[in-house]
Amino acid sequence: MSISIEFFVAPDDASAARVLETGPRRTYESLSFGNFDPEEAVVEWECLFSGGSFEELVEAGEPRIVADQGDGCIVFAISPRLSAALAEAERPELKDAAVAWSLQRAEGGEVIDTEIAFVILSDLAVLVSTARRLGQDAYCWVA
Repeated sequence: MSISIEFFVAPDDASAARVLETGPRRTYESLSFGNFDPEEAVVEWECLFSGGSFEELVEAGEPRIVADQGDGCIVFAISPRLSAALAEAERPELKDAAVAWSLQRAEGGEVIDTEIAFVILSDLAVLVSTARRLGQDAYCWVA
């Protein structure tokens, strides 16, 4: 199964929700990836950067869905805590998190190369930093 994933910057939830059917690429600055579960990934990343348990974050409603088409196409918000952690992370922290995430995924039978994981986290850190500088938020569109 192929999954399209685009992390993007938008001014608010309502604006982010409007890209549900078409994706953010034509409207907002975005990063495109594919073939991993981004909902699970953002929770895992938050655990790696900020501590806490996966179960606690899921029970707290992370990631927060802002639009859901009901067919697997969704838009969700990147949590303020993860946004802050990514924006403040230095290269060694991003590298360590990428290695840890790659190992976690391997334990679950999913292969994510550590270099690809590092590119994903590094690029997302730049995008989140842009969002914070603009006073906006980061979101993810999945189709």
